Amino acid sequence: MRIRVTLAAVLVVGVALVGGALVLVAMLGSVLTGQVCADARDRANQLAAAGDPVPSTATEIVQVVDRSGQLVDGGTPLASPGSRCVSLEPPGRGEDFVFAAARTSSGRQLVVGRPLVDVLDSTRFVSRVLVVGVPLMMVIVGAVTWVVTGRVLAPVTAMRREADEITATELHRRVPETRKGEIGSLAGTMNRMLDRLQRSHEAQQQFVADAAHELRSPIAGIRQHAEVALAHPSRTTVPELAATVLAEDLRMQHLVDDLLWLGRAGEEHSGLVQLPVDLDDLLLAEARRLRSATNLVVTTQGVSAGQVLGDEAALTRMIENLTNNAARHADSEITLGLAESAGTVVLTVADDGPGIPPADRDRVFDRFVRLDAARSRDTGGAGLGLAIVADIARRHGGTVGLVGSSTFEVRLPNLSP
Repeated sequence: MRIRVTLAAVLVVGVALVGGALVLVAMLGSVLTGQVCADARDRANQLAAAGDPVPSTATEIVQVVDRSGQLVDGGTPLASPGSRCVSLEPPGRGEDFVFAAARTSSGRQLVVGRPLVDVLDSTRFVSRVLVVGVPLMMVIVGAVTWVVTGRVLAPVTAMRREADEITATELHRRVPETRKGEIGSLAGTMNRMLDRLQRSHEAQQQFVADAAHELRSPIAGIRQHAEVALAHPSRTTVPELAATVLAEDLRMQHLVDDLLWLGRAGEEHSGLVQLPVDLDDLLLAEARRLRSATNLVVTTQGVSAGQVLGDEAALTRMIENLTNNAARHADSEITLGLAESAGTVVLTVADDGPGIPPADRDRVFDRFVRLDAARSRDTGGAGLGLAIVADIARRHGGTVGLVGSSTFEVRLPNLSP
């Protein structure tokens, strides 16, 4: 880049200087020639007024032309300028002259020629100066551009070197931010990108560690019961062992399903179907399931019509995760609600349990978060249900949050106008 900028600057300045030099020499020659023409015309007027022509010299040619176009003293005139000046090289002179004419009182034409040697000398001198000066100026411009570009790009070079040394194990490193302006903004953008990469990397490592920790529990349970059955066959029966293994297997299956779902959380288009879905039907079906599976009172008087565009299976899972969470914490009652408001469908799931402390209301939607009251893996789950709820709501263009201490509120775009 530094070489390209320098070459571009030298090329542009060189073209401008060469063009300017040519124009300058041409204008200088034109101005000086015009001055010689004016001097020749003044001299011709002076001699015509005096009526006494002087003989030609080495620096001045004087001729008198009669009305027939011939010289008074015989011969052919060198030039017939009329009202304008004429430039030509007279025979035997070896240099150009500028000729101007004036009328005498007798009607004759008096022609005066002045040499252009001074004009040619001046233009040659200026041309020699420009021949030396233009390349020198181009060299100076190139050197200055090279130095300035190097200083300007020095932070970029430092950023590049630092970026080359940053690996997956050194994501804490940052590129230097030493300047303001565009380069400083570039450094800030790169550092913010590195911040995001570091957070993503740390979140991935934490996710893997948490997933491995959660999977160890059902695996350890199955192994423990199998070892007891092998060491002491009389202490258990095949149905008891099968029931234990089946329960742990189902638990592991749910955990793996949740992990697979969250593993695709960063994919905006991961197979979600976009069809009209009646959320009120899903809520009422979930209420019937809760009534048959638990002893809790499930209130659905606040459920009204609400239709959204989305994936029915994913929305069903979102509702099940919310109600399962409420069922784990409710004392005796769960209240479901659905209403339309300002172009959105508002879904609420509340329970009469102890609620969530204000300090924990933001982090309950993080992965593998289990509050102190629900830390048991038997009753509290793996801490992935609400994280999946937040992901499903986000991928449907909605939001989820807590209203109060024990009411979860999901807002989704309303399909109806």
